[in-house]
Amino acid sequence: MVSVSELGRYTGIVTFCLGLPTAAATYYQAWKARQEASQARAGLIYSKNCLEFILSDGSSVNLVPLETLHTLPKPGDIVLLPGTGVGATDGTGMGAFRVDRVEHIYAHMEAKKHDPKQARLVKAVAHVESLDDRVDLAQEAAQSVAD
Repeated sequence: MVSVSELGRYTGIVTFCLGLPTAAATYYQAWKARQEASQARAGLIYSKNCLEFILSDGSSVNLVPLETLHTLPKPGDIVLLPGTGVGATDGTGMGAFRVDRVEHIYAHMEAKKHDPKQARLVKAVAHVESLDDRVDLAQEAAQSVAD
């Protein structure tokens, strides 16, 4: 039979081998949760590193990763996006939108070797107007003149 003192020695080793990785994993998960919470408070977590197209009422039309773009749209450009613009009969087709303005959001570089004044583009927001609204208004105006 195993004595209590011998059993105590083995339980101490098992506890250490299981407890240390568990404590490290718990600390890491808590650290990740704090990082995600701070990013969510900043409002950039779901659209980070993206170009977001939004309408004047604040509703989002589309998100495009910045890495896939070779240029950013300029005010006055016409872009074709999935949405309810010109040519979309059932609300699922391509839509034409005019870019009113573009906002750029920058953040500090996090690497140690960068100048503290350096920043990088983390998000761009293009405020767009659906050209479908203009077509509807023009059709209503033409119909009211005809009546």
